[in-house]
Amino acid sequence: MRNLKHTGLRCLWYAALPLIACACNSSLDIQRDYKFDLLTMPVVKQLAQGEVAEIRCEIVSEGNYNGAQYFIRYFQPDGRGELRLDGVLFVPNDSYPLYSKEFRLYYTSRSTDQQTIDVYVSDNFGNMVVKNFAFNNQSDSTSKAEMRPFGVSSASAP
Repeated sequence: MRNLKHTGLRCLWYAALPLIACACNSSLDIQRDYKFDLLTMPVVKQLAQGEVAEIRCEIVSEGNYNGAQYFIRYFQPDGRGELRLDGVLFVPNDSYPLYSKEFRLYYTSRSTDQQTIDVYVSDNFGNMVVKNFAFNNQSDSTSKAEMRPFGVSSASAP
């Protein structure tokens, strides 16, 4: 009886062994594709022709994969201006690599009209984030009206 019990367990073990071996996978599943967002500090809304606006950006992803690469491009549907990163003047719709997750963009107004830029950041896995920035023209009369001391209304301003 004891011999029969050991033979039965041995048969069960030999039957289960191929199932266990097939269930094991020698390659690890490493997640590389993480969603991300582009965070920005507040940006000025009024911008006169020739003035520069700084846009501070940070890419924040749900996970960290060393092989992730990020790219940036922009499009300007309204107005005229220039966008730069580390001194490099961007050409609209051309893609440029980002070498850091924290960076600063510099937009120079070249128009007296309202201006809008759309900034696209993508990764090498096909994820993309779009941020829109709008700038209104700042005339001299507007800037003087906004430069009142605190607590002084427009009726009592000199």
